[in-house]
Amino acid sequence: MSQHRLCILGATGSIGLNTLAVVREHPERFQIDVLTANTNVKQMVALCSEFRPRQAIMVCPEAAAELAQVLSSQPSTAKIEVRSGLGPLQEAASNEANDTVMAAIVGGAGLAPTLAAVQAGKRVLLANKEALVMSGQLFMDAALTSGAQILPVDSEHNAIFQCLPREAQQLGSCDLAAAGIDKIILTGSGGPFRELPLAELTEQSPAAACAHPNWDMGQKISVDSATMMNKGLEYIEARWLFNCTAAQLDVVLHPQSVIHSMVSYADGSVLAQMGRPDMRTPIAHCLSFPERIASGVEPLDFMALQNLTFASADAERYPCLALAIKACWQGQWATTALNAANEVAVAHFLNGSLRFTAIAEVCAAVVKQLETTHAGHDVNSLEAVLSVDGQARANATNLIEMNYSC
Repeated sequence: MSQHRLCILGATGSIGLNTLAVVREHPERFQIDVLTANTNVKQMVALCSEFRPRQAIMVCPEAAAELAQVLSSQPSTAKIEVRSGLGPLQEAASNEANDTVMAAIVGGAGLAPTLAAVQAGKRVLLANKEALVMSGQLFMDAALTSGAQILPVDSEHNAIFQCLPREAQQLGSCDLAAAGIDKIILTGSGGPFRELPLAELTEQSPAAACAHPNWDMGQKISVDSATMMNKGLEYIEARWLFNCTAAQLDVVLHPQSVIHSMVSYADGSVLAQMGRPDMRTPIAHCLSFPERIASGVEPLDFMALQNLTFASADAERYPCLALAIKACWQGQWATTALNAANEVAVAHFLNGSLRFTAIAEVCAAVVKQLETTHAGHDVNSLEAVLSVDGQARANATNLIEMNYSC
């Protein structure tokens, strides 16, 4: 049995911690080479003490200095190299000392190190959906050139991957029609406001938006789930992963989060991947693929299940989802701009300076602003992607400061 050496980008977040929970169950299979985080020194000290990585990276220089001081004072961790900044993230992701990279940094900040891992030909466990939202064609072309193996960690994309025949598991280049596939169906819970009267949406607080009924997630992703922007970003991600056309991709609401997504075949069959709403399941699948290992998650108890229900996603309730689906087919500039505007708007919502329903308003306005200069133009380099990203963030910030206040 070969042992994989892991670099975990975003070790202190939900995905990172769940990855380490699976690793903890299989020490003979996995060794931690690098752990990275932004500012959470306390959590990193605990993780470094347990897993003894070769290197620990903090994006924040002050956090790195604090971490280095603590680790150097403990005999068991004194030899761990501590680095800081964005550059070392890319270096760690492409370093030959590790063969598998868990890309779990939330948001656009994860793009550059994830792309570096792909360009280095690594086995990349993709939990950073923004990498494909911002640079889908660039990302998949880089994987094809380098021979990198991309495995989808998001529960929906992992479910689809598991429901595909082996010949269609060639991510980025699969021919769905040739494999007898009619449609890919992404499921979404609808978030905590699924049944709330529309008139009450505008007054919802960050705490209410982050109270997801099924999943335990970070704040940003929880808000994205409440607006269903998260599902919109997953729609864009699915387009690139599975080489879909608009006619081959759909979204349905499934409040129970038991069926994680489905694949509909030409003969009328529909294959669905089911399981408890626990990210350790798709993480374990990716870590061990093509084998199966224990994830620590109990199987479904079908006798305890209640009814499984489905519904369409109402554009009036979920305008962010509609914006994302439209942007998916407008071009890379549109998806990059939408993602950037959403990150800025969500941050303002979380700090109390923007109302919930204004998130979609800001996103729509920023995409419309950039359409006049970018529609019809290719965004075919990392520099071009980051340029659009930066412009969209500046526009969103200016728009919020000039037109919105809580």
